[in-house]
Amino acid sequence: MPGGRLTQQDRRQIALGLADGLAYAEIARGLDRPTSTITREVMRNGGPTAYRADLAHRATERRTHRRRRAAPRDPNTPPQAYGREAEAVREYEEVFATVFMQSGLPKMTALVLASLYTTDAGSLTASELAGRLQVSPASVSKAITFLESQGLIRRERDERRRERYIVDDDVLYQSTMASARSTAHLGEVARQGVDILGPDSPAAARLENIARFVDFVSESIARAADQAREILHTKPETTSDSTT
Repeated sequence: MPGGRLTQQDRRQIALGLADGLAYAEIARGLDRPTSTITREVMRNGGPTAYRADLAHRATERRTHRRRRAAPRDPNTPPQAYGREAEAVREYEEVFATVFMQSGLPKMTALVLASLYTTDAGSLTASELAGRLQVSPASVSKAITFLESQGLIRRERDERRRERYIVDDDVLYQSTMASARSTAHLGEVARQGVDILGPDSPAAARLENIARFVDFVSESIARAADQAREILHTKPETTSDSTT
């Protein structure tokens, strides 16, 4: 398996593979690379529909240049928790944020959400987020307002009266249930049109089909969310290594 970073020619092969509708695993086999390498490369550079080889290559060169210019690590700085590699964590957060962007979130909102999800405490203050992302507090505030309106985060005050923004398993559950309720409402509105348009009309039949479909989907989402919270929820194991 070839080592080292992806070359510009590798990236052009990736772009061709995406254009042909190939799966990441198939592209990876063609380049004799791990599938994870291709997935990470595509997701951090616009995703499968927006990936451009030359742009991706230049972006990688810029990131490499910034890292080389960065100050050397202070030998007195404590190691990352759980044996993490700082650069690998930063790259993963970029990939995670890109997935959120593909689902429709603005870039800054996606970065804030990814930062919260990859923090062990599951919470950060506005100043911590601003420092972590190297952005202004105003940018963070706007992103937080949107995320809270969507039920994706919640806020509370800590012992120092600082406002903290929090993500946890229950917040995601509540967001999913809110989505199910919103979907169910669409079905209710569609069914109202059946009588208005005439039960025997083609338009009414179309709306009835929409309502039945939406009813089934929203009920399935709510049922699956309840089951998932009950069955799949896990907690990290506490070991001596976890506090390193």
